[in-house]
Amino acid sequence: MKFGDSKKALKKIIKLMPNCVMLDANSLKKASVDNLRIAFPPDAVIRVKEAKQVGHVLRCAHSFNIPITARGAGSSATGAAVPVSGGWILDLSLLKTISLNSYSNIVSVGVGVTTEILQKKMLKKGLFYPPDPSSKKYSTIGGNIACNAGGMRCVKYGVTRDYVLGLEGYLADGSFVQWGLPLKKNVSGLNLKDLWIGSEGTLGIVTKAHLKCIPQPEERWMAMYAFKDEKEALKMVGRLLKSGLNPSICEFLDKQSVQCAEDLSGKSIFKECPGSSILIFELDGSLDQLIQQKSLLKYQIEKIAIASVEAKSLKDAESILRIRRRCSQAMYSIADTKLNEDVVVPIEKQYDLILFTKELKNQIGLATPTFGHAGDGNLHVHIMYNRASKSEQKRAKAGILKLMRFVVSIGGSITGEHGIGLAKTPFLKIQHSKVEIEAMYALKSALDPKGILNPGKIFKPFEVWNYPKIKNKLPWDY
Repeated sequence: MKFGDSKKALKKIIKLMPNCVMLDANSLKKASVDNLRIAFPPDAVIRVKEAKQVGHVLRCAHSFNIPITARGAGSSATGAAVPVSGGWILDLSLLKTISLNSYSNIVSVGVGVTTEILQKKMLKKGLFYPPDPSSKKYSTIGGNIACNAGGMRCVKYGVTRDYVLGLEGYLADGSFVQWGLPLKKNVSGLNLKDLWIGSEGTLGIVTKAHLKCIPQPEERWMAMYAFKDEKEALKMVGRLLKSGLNPSICEFLDKQSVQCAEDLSGKSIFKECPGSSILIFELDGSLDQLIQQKSLLKYQIEKIAIASVEAKSLKDAESILRIRRRCSQAMYSIADTKLNEDVVVPIEKQYDLILFTKELKNQIGLATPTFGHAGDGNLHVHIMYNRASKSEQKRAKAGILKLMRFVVSIGGSITGEHGIGLAKTPFLKIQHSKVEIEAMYALKSALDPKGILNPGKIFKPFEVWNYPKIKNKLPWDY
């Protein structure tokens, strides 16, 4: 697809919004990369200060046929926030308004607000916004909407989509639209709101979201359990869910992930059984509910677990969660590059996936540490390799293709919360038929006929192997 003259279009934008356009090398470099760590420099970064400026930018971009890539914090794991086709980065990070309707507990939020800030502000009001991605300190509400982010509390509370009542934003030509309203009931017209959620900025640009909040749970309780192997751990998950347990968190760590975490910290998570597979549970609700749920969990799990630790305080609970959060970064002790695949499989087939990752490790000779949300089948499979090694790169590429085919063959999905972006484009045709993909693209073409919104994402196959990865640290690295 041929795009227009960015320099000519920029003159118009600079005249209209002189303090919003950044052309310096540092700004362009920062906006060129997200957590996929492959860089594509934009022609300009336009950091809007109010929502209506998004309309101005899009009208100009549409007129001159300039690619637009919306961006919040740039924490996307799949390359969804990088300008692979050049053009302009539309930086939405300053759209930070928060307005709560205390009658309905609906909060209207600018898309630049981070998940953590929203949660903390709602907590002060006795309210709870449940979507809880690991990147919540950095990731914005706009980014969460773009990929329908989930996180650890999905098992009980669901994902971002479950809390979005309405969206405000702009079409590719700069026309303002509202999909849904800050109302708890609304079936007026076609449901385009849900089409925008998870569309990665390819159908329109969201500037504000109307989100449902719920009462803050009265009590929380957390514990961590070790098992002799992954089979015992995942069998326990199925047994507990079938018995009626309703945990707010149910996280799984395979032995490879635990070994990475222990190598990073220099000590065993459980001294009596280092390198064990681990489950982390959080229960919440009223005191009576908590007593009943704890009894149900302990009756089942203490027969099988080989070690355990209960959180006695919020500090203890955070220490347990830190083990889970650090697994991802700890994997770099194995190799300098990782493929992080947020696949989803039916809950009863999670151990089948783990068996497959073990077999894959032997086949390709690369580590396959896996952890994730065992309560809803969303496990993050990693393939670790050294970028400079052509042999390892070739084996990793073959391994990821085998993984995706296996996941789909057992009724799973190639992505649960990261989206397609650039990284997963080769696998879209594994998940969807030609007819399904054509229907998706027809919708994209109807809303964005010139193809200027996040071009190159989702539909056009992209090979990450053909591009060098950056080595400098990003804000969320530790």
